[in-house]
Amino acid sequence: MAAETVPFSGRNEDGRGFFSTRALVQETAIAFVYNGTTEAVMMATPADLEDFAIGFSLNEGLIEGLEELDALTVQPAEHGIELRLWLNSARTAAYQTRRRHLAGPTGCGLCGIESLSEAMRPLKRVAADTTVSEKEIADAVASLAALQRLHQATHAAHAAGYYCPGRGLIALREDVGRHNALDKLGGTLKRDGVDASRGLLVITSRVSVEMVQKTAVIGAPVLVAVSAPTALAVRTAAAANVTLVGVVRGDTYQVFCHGHRITDGALAQVIDGAHDHDQGSAHR
Repeated sequence: MAAETVPFSGRNEDGRGFFSTRALVQETAIAFVYNGTTEAVMMATPADLEDFAIGFSLNEGLIEGLEELDALTVQPAEHGIELRLWLNSARTAAYQTRRRHLAGPTGCGLCGIESLSEAMRPLKRVAADTTVSEKEIADAVASLAALQRLHQATHAAHAAGYYCPGRGLIALREDVGRHNALDKLGGTLKRDGVDASRGLLVITSRVSVEMVQKTAVIGAPVLVAVSAPTALAVRTAAAANVTLVGVVRGDTYQVFCHGHRITDGALAQVIDGAHDHDQGSAHR
């Protein structure tokens, strides 16, 4: 259950007190357990958990494909939910090597990663040459907002969606956590066999470095967000060949790197007339 109805009391604009009920987003401890070993525990909305398990596993480099999973079960526990994943023999050997490499007294606490080098692991550059228009950027954000059922009910959930030019928004996942929503989206795209390189990802949050890292693993060439990125996110997107679009408000937006994938409008005119430095910002 993604939301729960609870009673509350409040005060009206006219100063009178009242009692009512409202829907609140669920937040539950979710443990990722690989071959009987807990890798990470995330606070998340208990919905689309198979997608979450697969998306997290792919985005964090714990598996490289669905064929490396022998089994996946969702098991309720006393204080939360366990996502129990069993790896095939080849991936088990790689996982055990990874665990030995990460063993140590220091941790940075990023999605179960236990070393600073793992947190800033190098990414493959996204090779897709997919292009998008200004209208498609605006439509992707508007479509996401219109379909955020959990957020409409609770006003407390993030969303991540996949938008394909010519088809529109074809996948959406919501969660109390922005990273979780993107992991869930990555999982459903992989399970449905969707080629993410043919479209763009759109998110409701700011863009931190982890959101860019996950986008690159998913393979999408364009990441669109309603809020601004961090400086490190911009540098990471530039290195990963991901077009990073932020601060989208209707038909206005800011592009922070690789603006060559935007094919029309004011930004395209700017890029046609000047060198695209990849690290600079261009905006309409």
